[in-house]
Amino acid sequence: MENRLPLDELLNYIDPSHLNYQEWVNVGFALKYEGYSVSDWDAWSQRDSARYRAGECERKWETFNKGGGTPITGATITQMAKENGWVPRSFSMEGGHELDWEDQLVIDANWIEPQEFHEPTYWNPVNELIKYLEVLFEEDDHVGYVTESWINESGKHVPTKGAYDRTAGQLIELLQKCNGDIGRVIGDYNPEVGAWIRFNPLDGKGAKNENVNEYRYALIECDDTELDKQNALIRELELPVAALVYSGNKSVHAIVRVDAADYQEYRKRVDYLYDICRKNGLKLDQQNRNPSRLSRMPGIMRNGKKQFLMDTNIGKESWNDWVEWIESVNDDLPEPESLDDFWADLPKLSPPLIEGVLRQGHKMLIAGPSKAGKSFALIEMCICIAEGQKWFGWNCTQGKVLYVNLELDRPSCLHRFKDVYTEMKLVPKGLKNIDIWNLRGKSIPMDKLAPKLIRRAAKKDYIAIVIDPIYKVITGDENSADQMANFCNQFDKVCTELGCAVIYCHHHSKGNQGGKRAMDRASGSGVFARDPDALLDLIELESTEALVKQESNRAVCEVCLKWLNKFGKGDIPSLDDMCSEKEMLSICRAQIKPAYEDMLVEIAEVRKKIKNRSAWRIEATLREFPKFDPINLWFDYPVHKIDSSGVLQDVLPDGEMPTWQKAMTKRKDPEVKKKERTDSVEMAYAACGIDEKVTIQNLSEYMGVSEKTVRRRLKEHGGFWIDEGIVGRK
Repeated sequence: MENRLPLDELLNYIDPSHLNYQEWVNVGFALKYEGYSVSDWDAWSQRDSARYRAGECERKWETFNKGGGTPITGATITQMAKENGWVPRSFSMEGGHELDWEDQLVIDANWIEPQEFHEPTYWNPVNELIKYLEVLFEEDDHVGYVTESWINESGKHVPTKGAYDRTAGQLIELLQKCNGDIGRVIGDYNPEVGAWIRFNPLDGKGAKNENVNEYRYALIECDDTELDKQNALIRELELPVAALVYSGNKSVHAIVRVDAADYQEYRKRVDYLYDICRKNGLKLDQQNRNPSRLSRMPGIMRNGKKQFLMDTNIGKESWNDWVEWIESVNDDLPEPESLDDFWADLPKLSPPLIEGVLRQGHKMLIAGPSKAGKSFALIEMCICIAEGQKWFGWNCTQGKVLYVNLELDRPSCLHRFKDVYTEMKLVPKGLKNIDIWNLRGKSIPMDKLAPKLIRRAAKKDYIAIVIDPIYKVITGDENSADQMANFCNQFDKVCTELGCAVIYCHHHSKGNQGGKRAMDRASGSGVFARDPDALLDLIELESTEALVKQESNRAVCEVCLKWLNKFGKGDIPSLDDMCSEKEMLSICRAQIKPAYEDMLVEIAEVRKKIKNRSAWRIEATLREFPKFDPINLWFDYPVHKIDSSGVLQDVLPDGEMPTWQKAMTKRKDPEVKKKERTDSVEMAYAACGIDEKVTIQNLSEYMGVSEKTVRRRLKEHGGFWIDEGIVGRK
């Protein structure tokens, strides 16, 4: 079958000796269903030498499918392989490389020169075995070995369980005193068959996988390649080999350092090791994956040939060194290019997503302290991209955007989008361009989130993905440069796989930020600020009483003019009048008496908003565009508004002025403060006194203070009386 499943590869992960009879039959049934031959089943079954019977597979094969019923497919073998460590398409290990099936070779086996080796002329079997034990084991490690065997029905010699009750130190001491007679120490062996030894230390209680004390080594054995080529391939692959032993037959046994912490890690590392070897021309015996597996013992005769120690401590020094080398050789990085090849025909730049700030497919970070409205700014940006509107004055390319919400509960997030839409006074024509992925309570580290995000977004054609906030998905220590570099690489992966921009926000570090550069304010490693293609940094501006008063005056004048226009009286005030709330209130009191009270209610609300809003400045660090002048904003919950009047241009960031100077600036002469309070009372009384009684409540609403404060200021003024909430001039 041309497109059949690669079940022959999956069978490498399944040991027939670990299956019961029905499971063994199911494998055969699945192989036949998927178009494989009986010889494939028979070759795999021979790995279970204790139960294998010649001709049994062929007899059973003929009975498959005769009885009808539900067929057993290749999915059965796939599931068995998964349960034994196989991972579809790629496998990974902690701290290691993720290797795709299509990865390039480390070496080309076709071009490797065979490396000859010969039996030693002067051979000291005892010394060879001592050296083997010294290299592989600690003195108090229990060593398993076998010198006896039995013949199965196929006529094959099968090793017994053997011995496992002595330590390496005990064996070495006895060997040093045996006068060259190995049999006195380990027992006599059949020279036609040879002897075996287990390469991992045991607990002294048995010789199974559960008796392995430490998972130090794995066995590499290949019967299908010429001996000299096996030797060359093992060395060319720089395998961290502790001991290299000739088996006395068709294979070289390499005892490879894997230094796994536990059985689970051992399986992952052996899978990685075996797959690298397979890709590079070593077709390994898959039965040797077990940590308690037997290997050939050096210093032993086998059917007229010597089982001898070929070499020790070759290749890389450790497993980690070898993996690092494999990754450096086996990368998927592009080759260097000559600028001369492209000088006359340069590739097109990615089009802008946010004009003058960010290109499509690039990354942007918004940084700022708490209460800066970073999430609102991101929501405003999502809306502007969806609607093709300007964001903070920058043109946005219209397209689909995904907002990954990690912080708000679902109802709050949805309401926030609607509130911002309403406050921006936009007709929601592009709602279909905004998708929201609510993950509050379900967030996972970014290296786990990235592939899930890519899978969900693959066919959505998003032009931007917004992740808010990133502290919910940070992996590792945010002050560690290497860990944060790895974290930020996940954004690159999303950009590359989906071809869209990734935009995220992060918080400032603690303390005053006014004296720092924009790129140094974000919390944690400097990687955060230097990794994105665009960094927009929000810093709060010092909002003084004078500034608040000036803005309040401007806002009140605008409200007054709006009401005058409503009644067709907009041409009455002069330009000077329109700069004074006192004059505008006086004109309104005379010209729009029926609606004056309603206007005062609106003015009270405006004063309250002016008092509660905060001032901010955006500074940028850009990679693709020239730097622009800082942009000043008011955060008027729930949206940011550009300071079109320019009053914030010369305002210093909060914290930039020394504390003592700030305190001096805020201090006012007591007489000046008293006069300001007196003037505010006069203005409020004049504004509220339209042919009606002026009340404490009226004055409180107009002045934006409590009724208690109004009473105190009236008393301080001295020119007014109060009677049951009614205020009059003396």
